Amino acid sequence: MTAVVVAVVIVLAVVLAVAGASIRVLREYERAVVFRLGRLIGGKGPGIVLLIPIIDRMVRVDLRTITFDIPPQDLITRDNVPAKVNAVTYFRVVDPVKSVVEVERYRAATSQIAQTTLRSVLGKADLDMLLSERERLNESLQQIIDEQTDPWGVKVTTVEIKDVGIPSGMQRAMARQAEAERERRAKIINAEGEYQAAERLFDAAEIISGNPAALQLRYLQTLLEVSSNQSSTIVLPVPTDLLRPLMEAGDGGGERPRRREPERRPEPERLGTAREAPRDLPVPDPEPLGGPERTEPEPLRRGERTEPEALGRGEPAEPLGHPDET
Repeated sequence: MTAVVVAVVIVLAVVLAVAGASIRVLREYERAVVFRLGRLIGGKGPGIVLLIPIIDRMVRVDLRTITFDIPPQDLITRDNVPAKVNAVTYFRVVDPVKSVVEVERYRAATSQIAQTTLRSVLGKADLDMLLSERERLNESLQQIIDEQTDPWGVKVTTVEIKDVGIPSGMQRAMARQAEAERERRAKIINAEGEYQAAERLFDAAEIISGNPAALQLRYLQTLLEVSSNQSSTIVLPVPTDLLRPLMEAGDGGGERPRRREPERRPEPERLGTAREAPRDLPVPDPEPLGGPERTEPEPLRRGERTEPEALGRGEPAEPLGHPDET
């Protein structure tokens, strides 16, 4: 009796072991790729999958989306700027049989394809494009990687660039460029505002010029606004339109005397220029150097006196005689 019980126990253990080896339960997101004696039978699941012990082999495949972080890749952009870029990839298995038969370890293969594609695609882009057009680069990366993994039964759904690291010197240069761009925009906006304000002032001036009373009303309104603040001294110019009636009343309505123009004097002759002699008058002959000619007096005879005008006396001159004569 004891031997029979032991035999029954052994049979039950063998049956349980065979049942455990031949029955598999797969979840909804799992599929089974079955090989019988090394030959592919196909994919099965989800639910209960029956296998022949020792003859059939099964490979489980997960159909859920897998998130994979691409390690940071050192690259040089097209404009020779070194950068370090990392990204994230989302993919899933759409064909379990191909993912097992066509490639070994599809996860590692997809990771390597993503890294090499990231370096090649971003190396062809400029730094400005890398920073500003990430959506376009993400679409390009996703399309290229998906084409490479499609024969493996792997579908790449999304590729996103997470971070772009550039040198600190390039960051400072970009900051200066952004500051200069902001200043340029501010100046343009200020100029546009001044231009629009000038147009509005021009329109207002045309409206006010149609009625002179409008200018006086505007002036009085300005005085009312300024008079509310008494903490400062304000100097306002007085328009000439307000003073014109007073000026006309002071002049008596007559015409203003004209300003007397100063008489023009002949311009002085320049030094060193000779005046022209009148053509009608005869020109006298120049006197010789040394003055007018002098007549020499005749020599006096013996015993004669000179005239009193010559000697300076008032009595007439008498001829001089010899002293011996009486």
